[in-house]
Order: sequence, then C-alpha cells, then structure tokens
Amino acid sequence: MTGQATQRVRIRLPARLIRRMRGTGSPAPTHAVATLASVPTISYGPDVPTEADLRLCGDIAGKRVIELGAGASANAAAFAALGAKAILVDPRPEAAAATRQAAEAAEVRVEIHQNDLADLGFATSGSVDLVVSAGSLTGVDDLARVFRQVHRVLRPNAPFVFSLPHPIAAMLEGGQLVIRKPYWAAGSRTVGALFTALSRANFQVDVILEPQSTTAKDSMVPSALVMRARKLGL
Repeated sequence: MTGQATQRVRIRLPARLIRRMRGTGSPAPTHAVATLASVPTISYGPDVPTEADLRLCGDIAGKRVIELGAGASANAAAFAALGAKAILVDPRPEAAAATRQAAEAAEVRVEIHQNDLADLGFATSGSVDLVVSAGSLTGVDDLARVFRQVHRVLRPNAPFVFSLPHPIAAMLEGGQLVIRKPYWAAGSRTVGALFTALSRANFQVDVILEPQSTTAKDSMVPSALVMRARKLGL
C-alpha cells in the first residue's frame, strides 16, 4: 500500500452556510465530512500541534469565542469560519488590521476590541463559551488580573485554553543542551506559578500538554506548554 490515507473529520456546518444551501433549494445537512486540509486551522503557536491534533476547544459552531491576543495564524478568523461568534482582544493596531484582513479573505465577521488583554468589560459575566490565547500571555505583567477577567466572562465549566513557551525551553535559549538561565528566571512562567494563579482565580486545570516540536523532531525538550482550565463557580 502506497501513499498516506487522508484523515477525515466530521464537522458541524456553520448556520450561515446551512441557510445559504437552503436558499438554493439543495438539501442542507447540519454536518459534513471534510479533510483536515479543508478545515480552518486553530493554532497554538509555531512548532506546536494544532487544534486538529490536540482537540481542546470542542465544537465551537454558534458559540461566543474570544481570542485573547492575536497569534500569527489569525485564530479569530478561523473561529468565525467554523461558525463561532468570534471576538479578538488585542491592544496592537497591527494585530487588529491583520485580523480584519484575514476575516475579509475568509468572508467572515470578527468583533475586534483594541484593549489590554485584561480589559474585557465589553463582555457581561458568564456570556462567553471559550477563551483561547496562543502565546500572548508571555509579556503580561499582571497575569492574575487576566485570569480573573477571563473567569468572570466565561460560562460555568467553560474552557480557557492557552499556550506559552515552555519554561524548560526558555532555560536553554536556542535549543542547545546547555542551561543558560534559572528555571525561575524573570520572564518565564513556571508550571507551578501558572497552576497556582489559575487555582486562585477559581479555575480547575484539566489538561496540561508538553508537545514535541512539529518541525524539530530531534528536539529533547518541549517548545511549548499548553493548558486547559475550566471555570468553577458562577
């Protein structure tokens, strides 16, 4: 047997596409089978497996989803293409412009707020189904404040999924197997510190992933830390 079998996934079609199909008189299924190449990609950062592999967000069609800080892959546009009510929060004008361009190219709508990552006042308490941040929390000074605001806007038991550079990779600087700085060095987020901050904000961590680089297969340490935490309480 030669070649590689195409991986297929069953996805829920966005409501706007179902309405469009019904308008033509064609049968309008609510689900379809598609190749992964045809499904918009939700990224957790360079060299990190995507949502297609990690499956942390679940079905987001019809849900209200916030991208907290724009990553290089314009996740907010991908959320919208998958049928979500997508929102971007990022203070940088260039990030807002890039997301608008990606949304226009995909013919979808993304609500954009040029705010600090902890400034989620536009969202009422318990009104959001999912918050995702791909590498954008690295430079945040008051991480506890961000976590508290994310907890406030999420619905009970809704997930907060985020990725950061792995603290072990940060110690090595450039991938060389020589420790260049302490694990607790300024600028690094340790696993313990993240877990404690999430717990104090009333989250329960249910997934911690340390995936191997998708490009450097000979790497000896994970390049990223990916966590999922669910909101406890109201």
